[in-house]
Amino acid sequence: MGNMLEAMFALQAIERQLADIRGQLSSSNAAVSVQQRRVDELHQQRQSLHDEVLAHQKDAGGVELELKAREEEVNKLRVALNSTKTNKEYAAALTQLNTLKADNSKLEDRALELMQEVDQTRAHVGQVEEQITEVEKLFEQIKRTSSEEITRLQAILDDLQAKRDSAAQAVPDKALKIFNRIAAIKDGDVMAGIEVLGKKPPYHYICGGCNMSLTAEHANALRTRDEIRFCDCCGRILYLEKETSPQKT
Repeated sequence: MGNMLEAMFALQAIERQLADIRGQLSSSNAAVSVQQRRVDELHQQRQSLHDEVLAHQKDAGGVELELKAREEEVNKLRVALNSTKTNKEYAAALTQLNTLKADNSKLEDRALELMQEVDQTRAHVGQVEEQITEVEKLFEQIKRTSSEEITRLQAILDDLQAKRDSAAQAVPDKALKIFNRIAAIKDGDVMAGIEVLGKKPPYHYICGGCNMSLTAEHANALRTRDEIRFCDCCGRILYLEKETSPQKT
């Protein structure tokens, strides 16, 4: 390789390390975010269940008020029943009384169901609160561990960035712009070596990055010129090491 490609090759070695450290940093931050979402979801679930308890209690209160009103009607009908003058009036009052008592029985059952739902929901709230306690404890542990890891990785990242800045100075500006553009797209995997296959000419050439075939023109050019050539398939910058020798297919 010529001086420019050698400088870019050295820069890529640092770029790959940077990509790896950035990935680890991202994973550490993601672990905290995932646990935070879990905590938030449980808090939202608890609030939803709490609202459900209040709604059931409100419904139960409404049923109890209706029952009280209906009991007053029952009492009035009982008085009216005793003051009826004819069998027809008595039968009509008795039918109305029995109907009202049957409706009241249904309301009592509904009130009981609502209170049972309140108890069940409260029990669920208790279970969720236990989960919150466990998850928040785990969350604090993850935050502490991640914080230590993030601090360590950030120090490595800063050191690598300084080395990258230094290595980048050996790369011409135009070539560096191309390098940076591909690095952003390929997550630091900018360059690919040309692999030469075959026992004798005509040799077969492939890109070490994507394993797709290359024309002999790329290899021939890089044997004599220090220039940027791209893989026709993956777009990486190609290089040909001086020691490269034909290999068996």
